[in-house]
Amino acid sequence: MNTADSVPDDIVALHAELAAERAARREAEARAIGAEAMVTHLKLVIAKLEHHRYGASSERGRKLLDQAELQLEELEADVAEAASAADAAADQAGSVVRSFTRRKPVRGPLPAHLPRERVVISGPTACPCCGGALSKLGETITETLESRASGR
Repeated sequence: MNTADSVPDDIVALHAELAAERAARREAEARAIGAEAMVTHLKLVIAKLEHHRYGASSERGRKLLDQAELQLEELEADVAEAASAADAAADQAGSVVRSFTRRKPVRGPLPAHLPRERVVISGPTACPCCGGALSKLGETITETLESRASGR
């Protein structure tokens, strides 16, 4: 048997050893090429993910938002111009500005023939924290229609 340091004297043995070394080198190169291919593939995947995260396509949302903000500003400017033009036309026409009038409630008051019952809920007369006297600030009056149960 040959040791690692010894070199055989036989040409056939040398050729066999050289062939074995070449085969081992090819396998190592194939593994290295496979590893390099894997590294290249992973770099490509990382680059794609970074492009997806930071690239031009991620800017698209911001660009759309900026575009929408510009359109909103233009519309607001158009509305303000239209309002100022309407005010100027109203001033030139000498029209009078009408005051705000409250619309009538949708529901009318309850009919007068229904019985009314006045319920007064008295509030506290002294502050619960400091005990100081309280004064009446306002009053709320509501009319409600209650259905009476047949068992009453």
